[in-house]
Amino acid sequence: MYQDLQGKTAIVTGSSKGIGKAIAERFGKEKMNVVVNYRSDPAGAEEAAGTIKKAGGRAVTVKADVSTEEGIQALFDAAAEHFGDVDVMVNNSGFNGAEAMPHEMSLEDWQKVIDVNVTGTFLGAKAALKHMMERKKKGTVLNISSVHELIPRPENVQYAASKGGIKMMTETMALHYADKGIRVNAIAPGTIATESNKDLQEEKHKQAQLKKIPMNAFGKPEGVAAAAAWMVSEEAGYITGTTLFVDGGMTLYPSQLER
Repeated sequence: MYQDLQGKTAIVTGSSKGIGKAIAERFGKEKMNVVVNYRSDPAGAEEAAGTIKKAGGRAVTVKADVSTEEGIQALFDAAAEHFGDVDVMVNNSGFNGAEAMPHEMSLEDWQKVIDVNVTGTFLGAKAALKHMMERKKKGTVLNISSVHELIPRPENVQYAASKGGIKMMTETMALHYADKGIRVNAIAPGTIATESNKDLQEEKHKQAQLKKIPMNAFGKPEGVAAAAAWMVSEEAGYITGTTLFVDGGMTLYPSQLER
């Protein structure tokens, strides 16, 4: 646990399930105030809020589309109303989108992923940076990226492009605001055992996926959440503009072991 996080307020987008939910619940264990965001899963959001409260934190759930300025503003309004301030912004919302070869992908399928993964991250970070600058607050922005900011993703060019965009967005924002004491970092998960990766956990796909992971195991959302808690704590206070890979070695080119 990180004592400096106790009583601080975090917004976690897309926190009704998966990695976002795990991060929100871990923040509850840190006795933080958490704005739990959802778009279509109120039950999951309420479950996360209940877990946070049981752990000693405080929580409020907010339905919002983070790909819009109005949606992001709703999250900050809720934080102000219930907790008074925002210290940590976690831009977690994202999805893979429909698979297709690039020359066959529709503009609509491209845009859906870019709107949430890139524009949503930008809008969340922008609002947090503005909030922190106005209050001269040394806060933290944490963007959830993916190993596919580095590894190409066949038939998912919009997803790979979105995560590559998050990488450079993170680094550029970190450069701009480091001298203000605002840290901007990212976490890049590998294959995590969440509902969105359910197909990869099925036996017909599992062994092929595990071959891509040197540790020969899928990650757990709680592991990503532990990394997130550390990244926003004072223990990581000298780190900015960095992507922390939580991937079991997936980015280490495991195919090089095949000789």
